[in-house]
Amino acid sequence: MKLTVECFDTVKKDCLNFIKSQETKLDKFKNKEKMIRSFLIPLCFWISKKAIKKRPYFVGLAGGQGTGKTTISSLVKIILSRYFKLKVFRISIDDFYKTRKERINLSKRIHPILLTRGVPGTHDINMMLNFFRKTKSKNFKRLKLPIFNKAIDDRFNKKKWYDLKVRPDVVIFEGWCVGAKSEKNTTLKKTINSLEKAKDQKQIWRKYVNQQLKSNYKKLYSQLNCLIYLKAKNFSLLQKWRLKQESKLWEKNRNKSKSKIMSKEDVLSFMQTYQRITQNMFKNTPKYASIILNLNSNHQIKSAVYKRI
Repeated sequence: MKLTVECFDTVKKDCLNFIKSQETKLDKFKNKEKMIRSFLIPLCFWISKKAIKKRPYFVGLAGGQGTGKTTISSLVKIILSRYFKLKVFRISIDDFYKTRKERINLSKRIHPILLTRGVPGTHDINMMLNFFRKTKSKNFKRLKLPIFNKAIDDRFNKKKWYDLKVRPDVVIFEGWCVGAKSEKNTTLKKTINSLEKAKDQKQIWRKYVNQQLKSNYKKLYSQLNCLIYLKAKNFSLLQKWRLKQESKLWEKNRNKSKSKIMSKEDVLSFMQTYQRITQNMFKNTPKYASIILNLNSNHQIKSAVYKRI
């Protein structure tokens, strides 16, 4: 308890400043101090103990769209850096999306829906595996890693990429489908939404995505040392949170003419590409995740379950 208080006093200012930077006039975080003290600080103590034994320690952080992965991973980074003095690098699987040009080619070669970024198969898997391999190498050399700009649906110019100069102690690898597992081919047959019914009648898209999970992504995720899962109650809550996220993106980019900000209909249609894997993760990820952070309908962490300590 004493250490928790000491840690909170050390990181409080930086954490609250970060949260403030994420808030808008209409959207304020509630119970932020409780979230930091009761959930994120104990989580960081857990990670720091594991990181002593294995460096770099790879933390997978998963959760449906809009669950707060970016906010939570950023706060965890602040706590681990400030109090535990660990070198932490945080990156999203989203940053490794194939370029728009590459996805256009993929959509022509395999299936039109693969133009839409998101599902397994739309990331640069070789770039991710290379990142994992080079970061784990004892002869670590400086790494440049992509940053994806969702507002233009393509990567930022290389000048704006991450510049990883030193080997990190902890890598936080976050994303909506991080740790997802493939499903049986028999369950792929049943359509779950209007997008699958109208645009994937022959199951080509579903089977391709599932095969990616079964092979390349399984290999990638096997290299994670632990998996933290942000579990929302249901898919309709995620839709609500994702719409809120898009309105924030619109607020930030409204003066930029190139921005590809989505309408409500666009968001709901876009999320249909995520629905199958997200719903499978609701059901299966708690069985194998190291830590489950259960979220209530107000977007707050209500409980934490540590599965493997």
